[in-house]
Amino acid sequence: MSVDKQELDQGKSVRQLTADELQEIEETFDPELRFRRLVWPLTVITATVLFLLSCYHFYTAGFGIPQATVHRGLHLGVTLLVVFLSFSAFGKKEMKPGAFTPLGLPLVDWILGIAGLIAALYVPWIYSDLAFRVGNPLPIDVIMGTVLIVVLLEAVRRSMGWPLPVIALLFIGYAYFGRAMPGIFVHPGASWSGIVNHLYLTSQGIYGTALGVIATYVFHFVLFGVMATRIGLGQLFIDVASALAGRYAGGPAKVSVLSSALLGSISGSSIANTVTTGALTIPAMIRIGYPRHFAAAVEAAASTGGQITPPVMGAVAFLMIEYLGLPLTTILTAALVPAFMHFFGVLVQVHLEARRLGLRGLSAAELPNAWKVLKEGWLSVAPLIVLIAILLSGRTPFSAAFWSITACIAVLIIQQVRASGVADGLRGAAHGVWEGFILGAKQSLSVTAAAALVGVVIGVVTLTGVGFKVAYMVTGIAQDWASSIHSLLDFLPFELMGVPTLTLLFTLILTAIVCILMGCGIPTTANYIIMVAVAAPILGLLGVEPLVAHFFVFYYGVLADVTPPVAMAAYAGAGIANANAFKAGNTAFRLSMGKALVPFVFAFQPALLLVTDNFTWTAFFLAFGGTILGIWALAAAVSNWLFAPLHWYERAGLVLAAILLVAPDLIATLIGILLMAPVAARQLLQNRRRSSG
Repeated sequence: MSVDKQELDQGKSVRQLTADELQEIEETFDPELRFRRLVWPLTVITATVLFLLSCYHFYTAGFGIPQATVHRGLHLGVTLLVVFLSFSAFGKKEMKPGAFTPLGLPLVDWILGIAGLIAALYVPWIYSDLAFRVGNPLPIDVIMGTVLIVVLLEAVRRSMGWPLPVIALLFIGYAYFGRAMPGIFVHPGASWSGIVNHLYLTSQGIYGTALGVIATYVFHFVLFGVMATRIGLGQLFIDVASALAGRYAGGPAKVSVLSSALLGSISGSSIANTVTTGALTIPAMIRIGYPRHFAAAVEAAASTGGQITPPVMGAVAFLMIEYLGLPLTTILTAALVPAFMHFFGVLVQVHLEARRLGLRGLSAAELPNAWKVLKEGWLSVAPLIVLIAILLSGRTPFSAAFWSITACIAVLIIQQVRASGVADGLRGAAHGVWEGFILGAKQSLSVTAAAALVGVVIGVVTLTGVGFKVAYMVTGIAQDWASSIHSLLDFLPFELMGVPTLTLLFTLILTAIVCILMGCGIPTTANYIIMVAVAAPILGLLGVEPLVAHFFVFYYGVLADVTPPVAMAAYAGAGIANANAFKAGNTAFRLSMGKALVPFVFAFQPALLLVTDNFTWTAFFLAFGGTILGIWALAAAVSNWLFAPLHWYERAGLVLAAILLVAPDLIATLIGILLMAPVAARQLLQNRRRSSG
């Protein structure tokens, strides 16, 4: 019933971190933002290239995209050049100009950046002859392809760290040493020229779908997110969330959940979301009595939920368009209920924790006025309305991005003119567009390099067929386990689960583990692309609908951001809260149980996604109601509180009830309700006695 005294004492002295401190935390846990400091005139050169890159994409979004290989090659080449201008090899922030550091940049970085630019543009340059080169590459083709692969490995290592380059190297090694592989993984192998031919000259590798989606869709929505934040949309979300949820028990935690859901709908990074909203919500949570690690975990769990929230979904929504061939409206509709379930799960736990600890809400003096907030900031919502309206109209996503960015620029001009007059306002707006376009391009650098390197992984998968080999191996293991468990349950007078159901259950568990492990240290988009190639075929062998399989691997890949030992979003929150990072990571994973539970529900009952085959409202409401009760029961069990403290056997009963409630079966749901009901009744009675006492 009480908070740890040391944490309470620390909470009394909690302070708001400065912008520099927040930036340092963000850079510590997000390598994508560890930009080096450049000296003049290299600062101007880099900024100009970034601005022109954004202008190019803004123009192509509105007036048409060039031929795919040309578009992708140009985007990749310029990106690689700027990556080596912006990220140092070993984290050194700044260097002075010298003989081996022209303009303050090491000579090797100039060589790598220019080599990457040339190698990336080489394929578009020979595009007219490409059909004659594929399968029979010239020596210069192999040289250029080798250069690009090496440069990509180093670019991603600098901008994201080691995990993805190591995975890519392992896949390349697998392609080359196929004859030496054990058992089911053996294959004829490929020569280096054959590997380069497939990865460099075909659309199955570096220049494939992953890079295409980044260059065609993701860049535009990253730019939109930056421009929307610049006109105050992010702050408006936080203020509205504070006005709506701040007054209730544990108010700052509920503000954190709601504001992160809103901000995450336009953000592509769970770490950036954690730092942006956590700068305000984490100190407030600590101040009213939440333990520091819990405050950090709440913000991290809520912020990672932004990656699964429409309309952007961490840019994965646009990848799904390409992979599934479905309209964006279908994908966004399918994402609605699972995203709601995640935030509902976090919200229930912060509410129960607040009740358990007896925490207050924020006073009226501590809260913004909702009417005043909307009156002053309503204009900043206009670009988001434009974005959603165009997306729902069925027009292309890049068209929606073009008009929503245009709306951001228009709002910025209006805001600046109102504040400073016409002349100064127009100058201020121009400066705002300049900075926004630079930052938008800057934030797309690492994800572009990663997407191109993921193309290497995808290329090896298509070259060797390893994805289907993994699928057969996993489903074989799951089927063996299912048969063994089914035999052990023969003593029951009824069949609890058949072998096919148990096989799917174990396959889902193994797939989830693979997704979490592969997601450690890899951003959402890159992880999703890899999982589509490696993990989604596993579920496809068991007849799981493609949309369901893609959502399953996507959700568990995102879960890696709050899964120790590499729970980067939780560690960023812990940095703000000055809390134990590992403890914050464990708690964030516990708070994200809705995100962990719901994929199993929609795998067994696809009606939860609203748009799958054979959808019925009866199946939907059974799954929806059972999941709501199941999340609440599990939240109570892990929080040790429903309406009053729980006995150990009540907690065990609630865990069992939660498992049965989320099962897509009416009998199991009714049994779960029967298990939960007496616990809830005793809790209500005990709470009433406590209140009267």
